[in-house]
Amino acid sequence: VDEAERSLHDALSVVKDVVLEPKIISGGGAAEAEMALRLRRYAEGLTGKRKLAVEYFAESLESIPAILSENAGLDPIEVTSELLAHHARGEVNAGIDLTSGNIVDMAELGIIEPVLVKKQVIKSAAETASMLLKIDDVIAAARMKPPKKPPGMPEEGMEGYGGGGGGPEF
Repeated sequence: VDEAERSLHDALSVVKDVVLEPKIISGGGAAEAEMALRLRRYAEGLTGKRKLAVEYFAESLESIPAILSENAGLDPIEVTSELLAHHARGEVNAGIDLTSGNIVDMAELGIIEPVLVKKQVIKSAAETASMLLKIDDVIAAARMKPPKKPPGMPEEGMEGYGGGGGGPEF
């Protein structure tokens, strides 16, 4: 009963999304793979943090088909690599057929998703890329600064704390 209720809720959510924005896009990781490919091409002309940001964004999009394939019991590295190769050859609707494990034309199979869902995926990917850039900044800053000593600590060793550096004497 719970599974049927959840399935009905999911179906109604999809209908709501299509009514709100009546546009569809190929499923099976096709849209994410195509966006990632185009972003990587765009990044080739960039430098510095802009390039890094775009590459992280593409990487976060590529994680979607990898997760799809892994959840279907497929090898995510192999399947995602093959999917990206199809897109590099111009097959913009190529996606993962989770039942066969093959890369096929999602539009021909009728495997589609509402554009509104993809917009949320892109938003999540952007947030992930932003988080990764912030982590890189923190790591870079930590490498540049020596660690701070707590207030009151002597510059070298523990000699000022009870004699021979072995701690306080009682």
